[in-house]
Amino acid sequence: VKKIAKMKKEKPEIVVKRKYDLWGYVDRIPLKGIRRAIARHMVESVSHAPHVTIMDEADVGELIKLKEREKGKAEAQGIYLTFLPFIMKACLAAFKDFPLLNSTLDEEAEEIIIKKYYNFGFAVDVDGEGLVVPVIKGVDLKNIFDIAKELKNLSDKTRQKKLDLQDLRGGTFTITNFGSIGAFFATPIINYPEVSILGLGKIKEKPVAQEGKILIKPILPLSLAFDHRVLDGAYAVRCLNLLISNLQNPEK
Repeated sequence: VKKIAKMKKEKPEIVVKRKYDLWGYVDRIPLKGIRRAIARHMVESVSHAPHVTIMDEADVGELIKLKEREKGKAEAQGIYLTFLPFIMKACLAAFKDFPLLNSTLDEEAEEIIIKKYYNFGFAVDVDGEGLVVPVIKGVDLKNIFDIAKELKNLSDKTRQKKLDLQDLRGGTFTITNFGSIGAFFATPIINYPEVSILGLGKIKEKPVAQEGKILIKPILPLSLAFDHRVLDGAYAVRCLNLLISNLQNPEK
């Protein structure tokens, strides 16, 4: 009798879920896998860091010319060259003057930890399930072609779901390119415990006033989100201004 009673007790409870609510029928999609991990990480980020986003635009005419000049050399080495390696290098140069963007906050010790290494993550969409952020290690130690080659390798491994755990660790800053699917500006969520993230919008030709003339320029929208505990708006704006200057003068 006790055994039967125990079996009845251990029998899993049947959960009835309605396929409708007060207004009509609904579908239920389990929150699991990548999407579940992302959801938890986003809540952690927003609950810890007070987010602020600043936005501006960069004229990337010279950057486009530089990329086109380097494209042939890259193809000769079997490398697919995009704008992202150049943008990473432009961020790197800006962070040399504004190191707080490349830091973390130790909440327990109440210390800002400025990273002297530069490991930049980049968001990759995995079959519409969510964004995974593999990390390019040592951006300051690699040239444009090295970064481009590694970007392609990590992107392929991400989409094939063959990433090593170490490929996802050690990031100090993240770039997300929502412009690749058509958006211009956004308010990206910081990849906690990092303190900043750069969102890239879609490059679009726009009329720009320059020296009393209206010129058509290729414009890249930029959205820089940061942790307001670690840096203030003026600091972030100055960093973004320098980043834009770097993008508009890529030869330097």
